Amino acid sequence: MTANEAEQDTRARRSAAARGAARTLHRSPLHIPLTERLSALAAAAPEVVGADEATDVYGDGVVATLEEEVARLLGKEAAVFFPTGTMAQQVALRCWAGRTGNATVALHPKAHPELHEGDAFTAVSGLRTVHPTDEPRLPTAGEVREFPEPFGALMLELPLRDAGFVLPDWEELEAVVEAARERDAIVHIDGARLWECTPHFGRPLREIAGLADTVYVSFYKSLEGLSGAALAGPRTLVEEARMWRHRYGGQLFQQFPAAVSALLGLKHVLPRLPAYVAHARVVAEALREGFAAAGLPWSRVHPERPHTHQFQVWLPYASEVLDEASLGQAEETKTFLFGRWFADGPPGLSATEVTVTEEGLDWTADDVKEAVAEFVRRLPR
Repeated sequence: MTANEAEQDTRARRSAAARGAARTLHRSPLHIPLTERLSALAAAAPEVVGADEATDVYGDGVVATLEEEVARLLGKEAAVFFPTGTMAQQVALRCWAGRTGNATVALHPKAHPELHEGDAFTAVSGLRTVHPTDEPRLPTAGEVREFPEPFGALMLELPLRDAGFVLPDWEELEAVVEAARERDAIVHIDGARLWECTPHFGRPLREIAGLADTVYVSFYKSLEGLSGAALAGPRTLVEEARMWRHRYGGQLFQQFPAAVSALLGLKHVLPRLPAYVAHARVVAEALREGFAAAGLPWSRVHPERPHTHQFQVWLPYASEVLDEASLGQAEETKTFLFGRWFADGPPGLSATEVTVTEEGLDWTADDVKEAVAEFVRRLPR
C-alpha cells in the first residue's frame, strides 16, 4: 500500500468511526449523511425564512437578511456575503490597500492566509505580507509599534488557530490596536472563529469587532453552516467589496442553502458557544489529569485553560501511532476521543485539535479520564 493509499484508508476509517460513535466530544456535520442534512435544513428553514419567501438571486432575499443580521451583531454599518473567507479577506485587504496606498499586510506567520491559502494574497491580490512576530501568539503592542517598515493593514486572527486557538488578553488586544493606529494602519480581524471569543474577553461581539475597521466571520467553522462568510465594516468599503466579489467570481446566482444554514447557526449555535467554551475547560483539565494518572512520560494540553471551545493536545509519539490508537478505540468501544493527529515540532512529537460542542456537554470529568485511560492503554510503552 502506498503512502497515499494508506492515508485514504485512515481517512475512511476515521469517517466511519466518527459516524458510528456512540460517544464523542464533537459530532461534525461532515459526518452526517447528505440527505439527512438536506432534510434537516428544509425542516428548520421556516424558523428563519417566510413560508412564501422567494429564493435569492445574486445576493438579495435571504442573503440580504443574513448580511443585515451580521452587521447588527458586529455593530458595523454593513456586511456582504462571500462564498469563502479566502475571497472575503483578499477583497477586504486589497480594498484597504487602495485606500491607504500601502499593499503590505502585517500578520502572524501562522495566520490562515500564510498556511492554508496557496499564497493567494500575493499571487492573486498583489499584497505583500510581513510578520511582526513569529512567537506562537499574536504580536504585542511593542512588536507592532517597533516593526521596522511601514504596513497599511494589521490583520489579527482571533483566535490564532494554528498556534492553539490562542487569544490575547483584552487589554493586550486594545494596546495592539492602538499601536497600529499610531502607525496610521487599519486593523482587520480574521474572525473565522470570532463567535466563540466572547467568554475569554468578557466582552460582547460588538465591542470586540468595534476595535477593527473590518471583520470577516465564517458561517461553517463554529456555527455549523454549510459554507460561506461575511465581511463587515464601513458601508462604503462594503459596497466596494461587492464589486470586487463579482470580479473575483464570487457573485453566485443563488446561495440560499448556505444563507439559511448560517441564519440557523446564528439562532441556535451562537447562544450555545459560551457553554461549549466553559465545558472545554473541564475537558482540558480532565485530559491533563488523565494523562498524568496514566503515567505518560510527557503530555501537553495547550492552552492549559482553553481560550475557546477548541484547543490542542500534544503527545510524544509519531502521528501514525496515535492515529491507530485513536481509531482502535473508536472502532472497538464506540468512543471517539481524538481525531486526526499530525506531526509538529521535533521528530516524534504530534498534536491533535480537540473541539467540544453539544455532545461533549454530556461528558463528565470522570468520563474523560476513563476514555484517556483506554486510549493510553493502546499506546506502546
